[in-house]
Amino acid sequence: MALPSTLQYTPLSERAQKIADNFIPQENLLQERIKHFSFVQPRPEDHEGDTEVLDGVTFTHHFCLGPGDGDVITWHYVEAGPADGETIVFLHGIPDAWYQWHHQMAALSKSHRCIAPDLKGYGQSEKGAGNYTHEGASEQLFAMLQIIKVDPFNLVTHDRGTVQGDFIVANHPEAVLRYGRGEQHLFHFNPKVAPQGDIFMNAPYTGIMENPTRFVCWVHAWVGGKPIPEEEFVRTIQEHSYPGISKAVPRYFNSSTFRAEWLQRRSRLLKAWKCPVLIMQGYDSKSQPREFYEEARKYIPQAKEVAVIYLPGGHFWTMESTKETIEAVKKLLAM
Repeated sequence: MALPSTLQYTPLSERAQKIADNFIPQENLLQERIKHFSFVQPRPEDHEGDTEVLDGVTFTHHFCLGPGDGDVITWHYVEAGPADGETIVFLHGIPDAWYQWHHQMAALSKSHRCIAPDLKGYGQSEKGAGNYTHEGASEQLFAMLQIIKVDPFNLVTHDRGTVQGDFIVANHPEAVLRYGRGEQHLFHFNPKVAPQGDIFMNAPYTGIMENPTRFVCWVHAWVGGKPIPEEEFVRTIQEHSYPGISKAVPRYFNSSTFRAEWLQRRSRLLKAWKCPVLIMQGYDSKSQPREFYEEARKYIPQAKEVAVIYLPGGHFWTMESTKETIEAVKKLLAM
């Protein structure tokens, strides 16, 4: 007979509790942001071999088919840097796409092969029905990386991409050189800082993701910290505007829960990580209190090395604190 877990949630500090008590953004401020970005229009879809220059570096768009869901699924990924360089794979979160990491990719592409896919259900990757468990989607992603000859590689992740990254590092330790793990719960968890699970799960019925401008503004108003440049906010909206995203992304939240992710980490994932791990968190993150990461070394016993770095700003430090994030990834590469 199965027995329920006896693990206990970690109480919030007084500081974190005050933040959790005032989580949801004020509607009047949200409406101002939505109105301000009402001009944003979807961008055309990319095609194999298309290029664009960001931060003075050429990024190339690629599409490929990988095994999955009993057939094949489509992947979109963007690449920069020398083909023979040591590889860094960047995984984004919600409501983002590959573009979330473009500053770091540009800076590191001078010496490394930098690859950033759109996760399944996001951007220009597959959005059809199928396996949207985090472990299942991560295995499909890993299979695609093998097809494009990415092995071994450094893995750098943020938010929902980190959930898939956790499985990749645990299930394929021989393939991951180093793990830069960003902005996700680790050992400690409290559901008071994760109300979005139910909100996103019910998105197909409530329509909260149907308007990408409203949704991106809502998420940034909720967990963002420092402002990001307007042109990058526009591009973030555009990357979340491709058809099918509003139906595909909620499948993850109907296939798992934040509690289930936490239990999986505690039961098997954390002790399976063997490579050096750098925990990267926003110093003022509202959804992952910094107090939860103070003894990270103790929670990842088999890793060669564990370090924690707090980045200025809130949840979206890849764009809020670009230079500091670049330096953090460089620290990872030196571990």
